[in-house]
Amino acid sequence: MCGGVIVRRFFKDKRTREKCRIFQMLCAQKKGKHLSFHTPGHKQKGFDITELSYSDNLACPRGCIAQAEREIAEILGAKKSFILTDGSTSGVFSMLQAAKTLGVKKLFLIEPVHESVYNACAVLGLNPLSTENGADAVLCTSPDYYGNIVNLGELRALCDREGKLLLVDGAHGGHLHFDKNLYAGAYADFWVDGVHKSLPALTQGAVVSARTEKQDSALFEAVKLFRTTSPSYPIMASVEYAVKYPRNENLEKLVKEYAFTQERVCIQADWTKLCARVGKSAFEAEKYLEKKGIYAEFCDGEVVCFYLSPATREREFKTLCRLLEKAFKKYPYEPVQRNPAPLVFKETAGEWIELTKSENRVCAANCGLFPPCTPLIKKGEKITKEKIDLLKQANNVYGLNEGKIYVYRENK
Repeated sequence: MCGGVIVRRFFKDKRTREKCRIFQMLCAQKKGKHLSFHTPGHKQKGFDITELSYSDNLACPRGCIAQAEREIAEILGAKKSFILTDGSTSGVFSMLQAAKTLGVKKLFLIEPVHESVYNACAVLGLNPLSTENGADAVLCTSPDYYGNIVNLGELRALCDREGKLLLVDGAHGGHLHFDKNLYAGAYADFWVDGVHKSLPALTQGAVVSARTEKQDSALFEAVKLFRTTSPSYPIMASVEYAVKYPRNENLEKLVKEYAFTQERVCIQADWTKLCARVGKSAFEAEKYLEKKGIYAEFCDGEVVCFYLSPATREREFKTLCRLLEKAFKKYPYEPVQRNPAPLVFKETAGEWIELTKSENRVCAANCGLFPPCTPLIKKGEKITKEKIDLLKQANNVYGLNEGKIYVYRENK
């Protein structure tokens, strides 16, 4: 992507970009003669460069990147923050590796939990628990994919009392640093901000942070294991820009007022997740809105969730409100009944079978809607017709393979 397009689309706020060290470095290098005999192979002069004499190095920063990370840490209230160009997933892996280095073996997971946490536990040999008893650390998601925020103050007190580490997957809460009462960094030992999800950063832009000097050292070593050695400079610049982006209090007020007056719309403590309660016709309503040019973050078969950010234009939000009200008239609310299924673990091997033929079989690997990428059917859960229908209707899923689902073999 050329530099001009990047400036127009992602660095619109002049006052913010003037504070951004990496952005200013990239702009400065464009003014001089620059013949590229280095990577990347597109050989275009612009923002997408590699580690050069003037560009600094994310793996061992001493210049503009080091300064950007220091200023990001100050904004987020961290001892040290590390820019990530690999998304929140690399941050989750890094903070779990750091926790393991500090002695964590068993991790109490507070649902909902993103698939990357389960994957990291599997790779790192950590034991995920569904209870705090016996755990060395606690991990929660805050905010979750519907905007619910965990009582982090209560969890911090618990961890302090019992000598446990507190880890927070804040992939959807990068904007919450404006309100320290809600923000993970005011409570956690390690936390991840997926700034591209709720702030104006390029996709895969994220930050992982540590609270103390000892934790900073462990995280520094962990990040080296999971962060790419070929980081994107445009993504790095956009992360700094996003963290320094100003609060949009006018939009926050507008969203809260609308949610207060519209019966079928709600927001939780996090104003950026606007949830429309549609019921059984949720997927139909989602498709109706897409024909009108409105694309939601996800639909779970009952709720259609729309993600906002401080960069959302007020006129676009008003368009969403107008079309939502039309959708509500077209699709009256019909409640969806969902009953949790007990887990049944088996010792048998697994096999891939057609999703349409999997009713009443036991799932052998987590799968679900993508996003939010939290398990709709957990490993060990009996597969129901209702959940088969949800997976068939969803635009995007994970854990399936060409229309097949992984199940335990049945004893002959």
